[in-house]
Amino acid sequence: MSDENDAIIRVRGLKNMFGDQVIHDNLDLDVRRGEILGVVGGSGTGKSVLMRSIIGLQTPAAGTIEVFGENTIGREETEATEIRKKWGVLFQGGALFSTLTVAENVQVPLKEFYPKLKPALLDEIAGYKVVMTGLPANAGPKYPSELSGGMKKRAGLARALALDPQLLFLDEPTAGLDPIGAAAFDDLTASLQKTLGLTVFLITHDLDTLHAICDRVAVLADKKVIAVGTIDELLALDHPWIQEYFNGPRGRAATDAQDRIAQARDHNRDTGTDPVSPQAQRR
Repeated sequence: MSDENDAIIRVRGLKNMFGDQVIHDNLDLDVRRGEILGVVGGSGTGKSVLMRSIIGLQTPAAGTIEVFGENTIGREETEATEIRKKWGVLFQGGALFSTLTVAENVQVPLKEFYPKLKPALLDEIAGYKVVMTGLPANAGPKYPSELSGGMKKRAGLARALALDPQLLFLDEPTAGLDPIGAAAFDDLTASLQKTLGLTVFLITHDLDTLHAICDRVAVLADKKVIAVGTIDELLALDHPWIQEYFNGPRGRAATDAQDRIAQARDHNRDTGTDPVSPQAQRR
């Protein structure tokens, strides 16, 4: 694992406010190149606000944010555009444009950043991204209203990957999915991260996701990031929210499930049988 000197995102002293309400105060966070970082916290801790601050949709009251070594706060529009080309974002629920087809949704960032691309090339790229995220090729001409919840998430992911980003932001990507669909999306995320060399900033409350694919987990509480580490490292801390979250009934169930998966993979490796499927992980 890379060290803090290879941080692709570096947040220092971040303060976010809505009126008199302070959401973050003196928040620090590093996201290392090539990792999947899970971000967790209770309701109202500002997980999405933190992501929006990093991508420039929320202006902090104080602090600094660097992405790819560049300050992202207060940049000129042309400078900010060059940085934004390097990341993709999957918002909650997919956030697709309802009046555009899946293919047209994928083409939105391409048209924004590369307006001179010819229609034939736009169609080709969109088709490739659709298939890359596990959707059937015939999903391209369909509208979001014609898709299932899981397909909408994949279509949103296809749009997030349109510009071949180095950095991927995922906001509750498995929320609302059934266990099999959520496990399949986790597997897709891990596969794309490895294949494309992505760095992934992943907001989630899904303990199975944290165990299955996250290299480290950042915990938001008390208006800041109170801890970052592997789940084992977090479990060694005595903060009440961390203990309640990871050692509660759902946390213990997720840990037990991952232990069973590890045992099954050890058995498969020893016997030469097929590895455990992602769908089996949550059964």
